[in-house]
Amino acid sequence: MKTFIVLVVLALAAPAFGRTMDRCSLAREMSDLGVPRDQLARWTCIADHKSNYRTGAVGPENFDGSHDYGIFQINSFYWCQPANGRFSHNECSLSCNALLTDDITNSVRCSQKILGIQGWSAWVGCEGSLPSIDGCF
Repeated sequence: MKTFIVLVVLALAAPAFGRTMDRCSLAREMSDLGVPRDQLARWTCIADHKSNYRTGAVGPENFDGSHDYGIFQINSFYWCQPANGRFSHNECSLSCNALLTDDITNSVRCSQKILGIQGWSAWVGCEGSLPSIDGCF
């Protein structure tokens, strides 16, 4: 019975843990934030593979104790400061919780910084054909 109650509470609280976007809504919002159109198909692929387009996604613990946060699964050891106070290089100068909100601005800005430093190799899984965003605009 306790398990059932916990599941019901979690199901009701789920909307508080970010929103679920889709390919076109993500492409349009990223375009509005100034992301070049020729990058949008790759970003939608990454969001699909890494978080199922969920802004509130937190990945399981990595081998080094870090976690990956948000729609693009940004790593806490290098890019954001986790709430638990663990060491982070925090290269994006923000809290990891700032990557979990409905407003994707922080996630986009940090991802663009990562792309500039590491290139697309920072995210694996979208090296082949990419989803079309032509019908999104």
